[in-house]
Amino acid sequence: MEQILIIKGKTKFTITLDSGSWIFDDRKIDLDTYFSNGETNQEEGISYEDKASEYWHRGVREGAYNPPTLISEKQYQKTKMLTGTFGIPLEPFVNNAEPHPEATKIIFEVRDGENVELPLEKLEEVILKFSNKGKPLKEDGPVHVLFKDGSNLDNPITDVTGFIID
Repeated sequence: MEQILIIKGKTKFTITLDSGSWIFDDRKIDLDTYFSNGETNQEEGISYEDKASEYWHRGVREGAYNPPTLISEKQYQKTKMLTGTFGIPLEPFVNNAEPHPEATKIIFEVRDGENVELPLEKLEEVILKFSNKGKPLKEDGPVHVLFKDGSNLDNPITDVTGFIID
């Protein structure tokens, strides 16, 4: 199974993506918690000053806080990567391809099926699911297309093999 995806079409650049490398990307989203929290980003809208203030008040209330050791943090991250379900936003990759001004839609190329079209304005709502419980999506992958609102969580667009900007 190929894990390589290509963004092509009405773009300045053709972009080649390797979904197997996204597990190391800082932009990845833990889908186990993303859709279960009911909020897209809990820290969105919270200023730096509010975070610093809460940290200081917590130190006053609870005393000194010793963070986990580097070894235990690395072990936690490794376990999370081996057992987690992850996705990544598609928008930054399409933006790097620099769509032409006349481009209006993105077409998801689907293996053995009908391609799915979406207006480029809705691109910010797309998450590419690339792993399930620590394993790559081999049978119906390499990626599934999910929407940030969770509307197609039970019925994602599967077998996506590439993207055409039109």
